[in-house]
Amino acid sequence: MKKFKFLSYISLSITALLFTGCSKDFLKEGPTDLISTDQLTQAAKQDPGLLNGNIAGLYTTMYATGTGGTDLNHDDFGQKGYDIFTDMLCSDMVLGAVNYGWYTNIVRYQVSLDYTQTEDYMVWRYYYRIIFGANTVIDALGGNDAKLETAEAKHTMGQAKAMRAYAYFYLTQFYSKEYGDGSQKILPIYDNTKVPNQSKSTAKDVFNLVVSDLTDAISNLSDFNRSTKDQVDATVAKGLLSYALAYRGSTDDLKQVISLTSDIMNSHYPLTDSLQAVARFDANGKVINPKSGFNNISTPSWMWGVDLTLASDLDLVSWWGQVDMFTYSYAWAGDPKLIDLGLYNAIRPDDIRKSQFVFTGGFRGQPINKFFDPNRKIGGQRNVTTDYIYMRSDEFTLLNAEAHARLGDDDLARQSLKKLLDLRIKDDSYIANLSGKALLDEIYLQTRIEFWGEGKSYLAMKRLKMTITRGSNHLYDAGKSFAYNADELSFLIPQSEVQNNPVLNK
Repeated sequence: MKKFKFLSYISLSITALLFTGCSKDFLKEGPTDLISTDQLTQAAKQDPGLLNGNIAGLYTTMYATGTGGTDLNHDDFGQKGYDIFTDMLCSDMVLGAVNYGWYTNIVRYQVSLDYTQTEDYMVWRYYYRIIFGANTVIDALGGNDAKLETAEAKHTMGQAKAMRAYAYFYLTQFYSKEYGDGSQKILPIYDNTKVPNQSKSTAKDVFNLVVSDLTDAISNLSDFNRSTKDQVDATVAKGLLSYALAYRGSTDDLKQVISLTSDIMNSHYPLTDSLQAVARFDANGKVINPKSGFNNISTPSWMWGVDLTLASDLDLVSWWGQVDMFTYSYAWAGDPKLIDLGLYNAIRPDDIRKSQFVFTGGFRGQPINKFFDPNRKIGGQRNVTTDYIYMRSDEFTLLNAEAHARLGDDDLARQSLKKLLDLRIKDDSYIANLSGKALLDEIYLQTRIEFWGEGKSYLAMKRLKMTITRGSNHLYDAGKSFAYNADELSFLIPQSEVQNNPVLNK
């Protein structure tokens, strides 16, 4: 794998330290605008707090444009860009037109079947960039097994390991078809910045690293009180670990998922309530519940996300610039993002989430009552200040229900499922009659409905080994079904990696 120089967003204090508090030998090598790992290690010994700038850089990478290695691609803007990729791969999100070309290669499954496609490279580069940045911090703290003495060092290490695990988990989802028995070789592992090109490791080894990293992160972050929700804390790390264990899926894994998700359910993050879930209007068409719109980091159920401001410098090239009709966006200008018609028809009539999507007034299933700029002027928001959501508490109520159902604990699964549906459906008494596969299928359906547009359905499809069928409103392959492990639903390792890593397949 090519090593990517991590352009960390380091505070100016590092530069000051390098030029005023270090020897000439310390400054002997390396450009002044990039800090090498060795330089950073030496600087961190004098002031461990300097690594906070590198951690901030990891979080900025999650929403910055071009972090997938392109300069001009309008689908290259970090994690939320790849949430769109996954929602389209599992077909819950429909590309309503192809006037501008973005995502055409995704929905036609060309990216999945052709390792030369740019989008394939973008995903690979983005997550390995996160990994390299995390490894830079871990190395500077003394490596994976470092004995850390201060709370600050533990908190920094915890965040770095959680971010490395986050990146490796998503790589497994994109670049492997299933966990299987864990013996399939899927990805190169880089757990420090010093190693040369690595060959592919097994799924078992990759998941062992993910689980180990997140377990360490939870411990190191146990007393970490973050200042902003873009930072990973112990609860977010528990959420990430829940996803990894649920995908691996052994009985012991699922029991641990129940424990972790129960902790989250009992934390200070409430479920998203009915007034936050969908816009409601008065007789004049004015929104009467201003906390709706999935646009505000202060929403109590949001566990992980980022507060976007004018300083974030996002506009058309952003998640909002691709999906929101009320932003100056492709969705407004001619390439709307729609709900799959089959999924929409599966939403019960008395479910408030059905009104998140509009099929009147020229709309064809746009999510204009779920995601929107508060001003609600078509094409109005030019500079994006509506926030990004990465994780919310509702995910773990449904994941708890799912884990119980997979273990055969139908009563407990129904209890967790009803906690959410009581806030969404007028009459959810039908849940009492569901058991076994029918119950698990319902939990999967509710996961797809609840998290449409949030990048979670693809993860559920893969861990539950589901088959998806495209609705009649898809431009390509309408009505066609694809199993979770079909070639079309995962990516190939990109051409650049194959060509530049001579030991990849050894």
